[in-house]
Amino acid sequence: MDKLTEKYNSDPFFDELIDFQGQARTPAKQLLEYLDGLPPEELEKRRITAEATVQEMGISFTVYTEEGNIDRAWPFDIVPRTIAATDWETTAQGLKQRLTALNHFINDLYHDQRCIKDGIIPEHIIRDSKNFRPECVGVSPKYGVWAHICGTDLVRDEHGEFFVLEDNLRVPSGVSYMLENRAITKRVLPELFENDKILPVGAYTSDLFDTLAALSPREVERPEIVVLTPGIYNSAYFEHAFLAQQMGVELVEGADLFVDEDDCVYMKTIYGPERVDVIYRRIDDLFLDPEAFHPDSVLGVAGLMRAWKAGNVALANAPGAGVADDKVVYAYVPDLIRYYLNEEPILKNVKTYLCDDEKDREYVLAHLDELVVKPANESGGYGMLVGPHSTKKEQQLFAELIKANPRNYIAQPTLKLSTAPTLIGKGSLEPRHLDLRPFILQSKNTYVTTGGLTRVAMRKGSLVVNSSQGGGSKDTWIVDTKGA
Repeated sequence: MDKLTEKYNSDPFFDELIDFQGQARTPAKQLLEYLDGLPPEELEKRRITAEATVQEMGISFTVYTEEGNIDRAWPFDIVPRTIAATDWETTAQGLKQRLTALNHFINDLYHDQRCIKDGIIPEHIIRDSKNFRPECVGVSPKYGVWAHICGTDLVRDEHGEFFVLEDNLRVPSGVSYMLENRAITKRVLPELFENDKILPVGAYTSDLFDTLAALSPREVERPEIVVLTPGIYNSAYFEHAFLAQQMGVELVEGADLFVDEDDCVYMKTIYGPERVDVIYRRIDDLFLDPEAFHPDSVLGVAGLMRAWKAGNVALANAPGAGVADDKVVYAYVPDLIRYYLNEEPILKNVKTYLCDDEKDREYVLAHLDELVVKPANESGGYGMLVGPHSTKKEQQLFAELIKANPRNYIAQPTLKLSTAPTLIGKGSLEPRHLDLRPFILQSKNTYVTTGGLTRVAMRKGSLVVNSSQGGGSKDTWIVDTKGA
């Protein structure tokens, strides 16, 4: 392995494949020994094969720009990220614990609001939330679960410990890329899958189907499940189509559905209307139903909220679940776990400063050049200030934004995100920062993906991993190291 890593150095960051002595960590030994045996020209050949596979499979994403929407090929790095299965077992338990507590919290908010009455979270945090939906008060979804599909962003610090960076509970995306990353890697590095020590990820779509089917309000052998998409111009349309195809269900737009006088949802087919039981919706709350939310929305279905409240159709994720998808609420999640589950959090939060708090706000304003400042409800890496990489002008702008609307901002230390070897140029490896988005499913049962979507900052020194901001992706290997 020395040949491949002799110039590789990630100090002072925790590298997930190579330790501080330049030796392979246990889950990465087989991978790095194999890569070490490949000459640079062969590594370049594998990289080109990966690019061709992405083109052949049509794996793309959309970037919104002032000039219009741009469809781009999925950026992929062929060197996988490896994690020991024993480490992942603990992480997966922490993810289950977290989503369970969040669902208790959401359900409580739309019913008794005990968490507010008992002082666990301030009332104004919920009152001023952009994602609290008064229309959902009193609704009781099946199993008490509101967020059925969650994408939780994890990062590793300089000691290799996982921290939760944020929870994505509205319409989390990216799981299709996790699955396609594995398909690409099997084409590019097929030899490494022969010993079965790399745990599979392919069960996700069957687990997703089971999660959704369990929500059906009708006792039928095979519930009618549909994926509701905003359409081909949505940035995640590739994923919508992919998941519908993999589950064997219909991909529909709002115009394909209607609600009848009995508050049941039907899908238009060439054979006539067909009753729909479960809708996996990939449309934001406010566009779901023009009767209940934006009256000019053409993406949703008139009467859908009536059908849902009547218990005639299940919606995943449920409207209103986004109240917990708030970076201010995030800061209270450890306390919510203790409150609802009477357990200590397995996974830690990143240290978070709430700009709504006077003391925290003073600290943030005095240290903008050191902190990462985030708006409460943005996603995709938009609207952030990365202090150490910002200008004085940008810091001044954010100071004004924070003062004008302190409830809308949090700040966190600039983490020393872990790195992993990434193929740069022809056969050369350099460390690049990364994060991880595993996916958790919850209805009757709870499932956690074996790993998740690893996103990597392709630019040297960058901490921004979002594909829309120039980031790329890697396959994530959970490796059974027993006996290694």
